[in-house]
Amino acid sequence: MPLSLLPSPSLSPKKETKFRQNNPLIFDAYSLQNKTNIPQQFVWPEDEKPCQEPPTPQLHVPPIDLKGFLLGEPHSMSITTRLVDLACRKHGFFQVVNHGIDSKLINEAHKIMDQFFGMSLLEKQRAQRKVGESCGYASSFTNRFSSKLPWKETLSLRYSTDPQCSNLVQDYFLNVMGEDYSHFGKIFQEYCEAMNKLSLRIMELLGMSLGIGESHFRDFYEENDSIMRLNYYPPCKQPDQTLGTGPHCDPTSLTILHQDNVGGLEVFVDEKWYSIPPSSDALVINIGDTFMALSNGLYKSCLHRAVVNSHTPRKSLAFFLSPRMDKIVCPPNALLKDANNTRIYPDFTWSTFLEFTQKHYRADMNTLEAFSNWLQNERKS
Repeated sequence: MPLSLLPSPSLSPKKETKFRQNNPLIFDAYSLQNKTNIPQQFVWPEDEKPCQEPPTPQLHVPPIDLKGFLLGEPHSMSITTRLVDLACRKHGFFQVVNHGIDSKLINEAHKIMDQFFGMSLLEKQRAQRKVGESCGYASSFTNRFSSKLPWKETLSLRYSTDPQCSNLVQDYFLNVMGEDYSHFGKIFQEYCEAMNKLSLRIMELLGMSLGIGESHFRDFYEENDSIMRLNYYPPCKQPDQTLGTGPHCDPTSLTILHQDNVGGLEVFVDEKWYSIPPSSDALVINIGDTFMALSNGLYKSCLHRAVVNSHTPRKSLAFFLSPRMDKIVCPPNALLKDANNTRIYPDFTWSTFLEFTQKHYRADMNTLEAFSNWLQNERKS
């Protein structure tokens, strides 16, 4: 069933005119996915366009089995920490299986995601993302950017471990979308809580692989203010001209992604783009800029992008772990010894970095460097 992003046909001419005045560029996937020539705003520069011929090679990375680690088996923990350390020092990307997340919960989350993106534009716009904010519904970010627009829709949800925000995701759907969407909120709240639990275990794993023990990073992220994002990439008749998401490193700390069975994720390794084949049993993990700063650059923030195709929509669920908003991001002293106590990045709070990406800078492969320079200049002025 094609996704309609047109205004409702029941709108009066006056209301439709007002709708289009407030939305000068509308990501009308229902119409655009059938056009042989896409609008110029969605065409990317030649050096950033995806390569169609020959097809992008697959990155063959055996998934890391977390079962033994999660059960505390010493031999498995040793193997897992070594594999993770190698991956994070090289490119910041790995996949995990036997991760403990209920497959029924993942399937239900995907089912509800299908329902949300299958709604009319006006219905989805009840959750419209406001300029300068990081959560809500966005169609191709047309309200933020005027060129190199991504060929996608998203719904971003804030998740917090603050006891006063214990049902934040569930309450969001209830308050913004209405009682009819309470089930959406219930499932995504449960999904976020499962992802939070897993991400804290992965923080234990990262602490062990860096040699500072399992508690340091877990304690740092025990209180977190994170984001869950639903991604929808419609088909495009010119997939070689546009991108679902441009090349970037996540400004957050850790990303846990579950893909549907349609490929599209690519990572940059050894100066070359590689595709990541989807696997329903695996979760894709990547290091973000904030954790790269927290590790003093030892672990790399993963450069990646999403490509689209001409025939099949693609969907994914992403959980972005981030520290509490006022938490100071500063690497532990133990990680500075090998660098002769040299700090690569200045101290910062997640709230400052998040605001930078929403109001001052479009996330790309140089976000953390640009943020560090901006922050140092701000502190001098």
